Amino acid sequence: MCCSWPPVLPPSLGLPRHRSSTHPASLCETDAQSTICMRKMIGKITCSLGKHVSTVACGTTHVRRFLHGAYVRIQPSIQEALMEGRPVVALESTIITHGMAYPQNLSMAREVEEVVTTSGAVPATVGILRGQIHVGLTDEQLEFLASSKNVTKVSRRDLPFVLSQGLSGGTTVSGTMIAAHKAGIPVFVTGGIGGVHRGGESTLDVSADLTELGRTPVAVVSAGVKSILDIGRTLEYLETQGVCVAAFGESREFPAFFSRQSGFQAPYHVRDEEEAAELIASALGLGLSSGVLIAVPCPKERAASGQVIEEAIQQALREARSKGITGKELTPFMLQRLNELTDGKSLDSNLALIQNNARVGSGIAVALSKLQKARRKRNLPWREDTTPPQPVVIGGINVDFIAKAQNPVILGGGQTNAGRVRRTFGGVGRNLADCLSRLGQTPLFLSAMGKDEHSESVLHYCHHMDMSAVLQLEGKSTATYCAVVTSAGELSVGLGDMDIHHQITEQYVSQFKENLCQAPLVCIDGNVPLPTIQYVCQLAREHQLAVCYEPTDENKASKPFLSDSWKALTYISPNLQELRAINRTLGNPLPAELPSRLEDIVQTAMALACPLLSHLHCVIVTLGAHGILLCGKSLGGSILLHPGAYEQAAAASLCATHYPAIHISREEIVNVSGAGDSLMAGILAGILAKQDTDTCVRMGLLAASLSLRSYEPISPEISTSSVSQEQVKSWSWPVAKVWKMD
Repeated sequence: MCCSWPPVLPPSLGLPRHRSSTHPASLCETDAQSTICMRKMIGKITCSLGKHVSTVACGTTHVRRFLHGAYVRIQPSIQEALMEGRPVVALESTIITHGMAYPQNLSMAREVEEVVTTSGAVPATVGILRGQIHVGLTDEQLEFLASSKNVTKVSRRDLPFVLSQGLSGGTTVSGTMIAAHKAGIPVFVTGGIGGVHRGGESTLDVSADLTELGRTPVAVVSAGVKSILDIGRTLEYLETQGVCVAAFGESREFPAFFSRQSGFQAPYHVRDEEEAAELIASALGLGLSSGVLIAVPCPKERAASGQVIEEAIQQALREARSKGITGKELTPFMLQRLNELTDGKSLDSNLALIQNNARVGSGIAVALSKLQKARRKRNLPWREDTTPPQPVVIGGINVDFIAKAQNPVILGGGQTNAGRVRRTFGGVGRNLADCLSRLGQTPLFLSAMGKDEHSESVLHYCHHMDMSAVLQLEGKSTATYCAVVTSAGELSVGLGDMDIHHQITEQYVSQFKENLCQAPLVCIDGNVPLPTIQYVCQLAREHQLAVCYEPTDENKASKPFLSDSWKALTYISPNLQELRAINRTLGNPLPAELPSRLEDIVQTAMALACPLLSHLHCVIVTLGAHGILLCGKSLGGSILLHPGAYEQAAAASLCATHYPAIHISREEIVNVSGAGDSLMAGILAGILAKQDTDTCVRMGLLAASLSLRSYEPISPEISTSSVSQEQVKSWSWPVAKVWKMD
């Protein structure tokens, strides 16, 4: 039977915890009025910290971009498809805004998207709406672009101005390639690309599409080069730019947009979608910065006579010259005039080839997706045969701004306080993965961050970790956190922007199901969305996985306990406040207040942990300055920490073991933000190394003590030599005290 509540509980001291950590260091009360003042100050401090640290780390940053995110918005359905590894096809919008008249342009855009969908891919039409690049348009947005009269034709050179002015426009091949690459879409379908204009040797009129193909790694599927251009010189220019050009089909004949023959040969040809996918995969695998051009001939039954088109081109060119039409206005004029001169035959061919390109491009995207998935699967057995399965950590990445006051009293009222401001890299999941990596147990880390001014710094800092599976999302901001810390090292107030954590979805995590099912340990933090936590718990139930839940903070602690998901967990590591929140969610009895005296704290923690041990293997209660309390089944005087040990635990009894913290003076404490995560990671590293329970816990205490003395959340001093069985043995440890819980 579980222990009862102590009859008298002193007033609550509170056990403050910085997002992720209950640090084993001295804790003190925060004056209520001081806290109110600090909350008033936080806006000014956060702004100051952001400016100060961004300038030091990254040079001058764009404040608007920092506050409002990047300029690219990816439609949720497109983003979901990309996360799941499904084939996505990018589509341009200049053909909508400048290539055809309304409403024919709108019906064409809808039909092309439908072709992509029925061919097994996801269409992502790219356009610019009110100063923001949209990857994937709703039907209303398509209609807006199709019916608007004064929208801009947007290539690479136009993007900065159009976005800065909040304008709308259709993206050219060049503009669409940039957006597709930023979104992570490798295949883009268009009608025909731009090229060297006739007389270009004199005018130097060369389309930006060609230089974009030379510097952006996206595969462009088109009907070759528009026949109004100088095709020979265009092919020469593409060669100079290092662009791999291949005709699609049995012939190397390079198509001329409306016509299947141009009189020029492509350097290569691919016979079908699978060969095209292999070619694209090779280019992507090599890491070349250039794109690939797949030239698809117009369908035979709809191809216009090359001679008729050529004559019409010459006449339209003469008219353009006489009217002084040049530059980006030339192509729309030529296409409109060709339609008139050929009695609609050129427009019919235009529609036919665009739809044909969409079918072929979608087939290539589907084949590429299958190829990439098959290669990943083929690689898995090789990895499993040569290396043991990795642990998996699922959780948040934060860029932390830490401001530590110099004086004991922090002045409110908008006054500036002397102190030291630093940027560090945190997040509960990141901290756990960082510390485990330093302790020789490098986990696969699943998380999400933006593609913004912070992401490159994060990747550079985390070079020792396995970041290969971390999502980098355009249009999203990397999570940031600002903490104001007293001179004694206590967290006074914090402010966070954590929306990116919602992108750690079940769909994303499920891509790594095989890794999860083989992992010796899975650790998940409270930043992760509830459906993802439930998915991991379901896997744990089905495959008998060892899963540790790190509650993160009082508000997030109860996520798994909102359903029966928690019963599949192996460990949880709450502080006393989080443990109380969990019991509140489960409807269990609660203490009137949280105590401050060690003996009362232990009794309260035992009473709160007891009802959870009917399903959990171990409840690891972090007690701040008082150390750590292990609650679970005990055999031979030691808590059974390893999951496998439970098979022989029929005769075991419920016990709690208290391990005092390593004493650290207030003057030695530099940063508290990662101490709790270091503590837990040290324990988990010991479990993975199959150490005994005492060694595991003391490895955690050693790691925590190092991080408390470090400006970084996870101390760079943590290593397999500084935190090890040998180091544990070399210390003189206070005796751990055991209580029976039965």
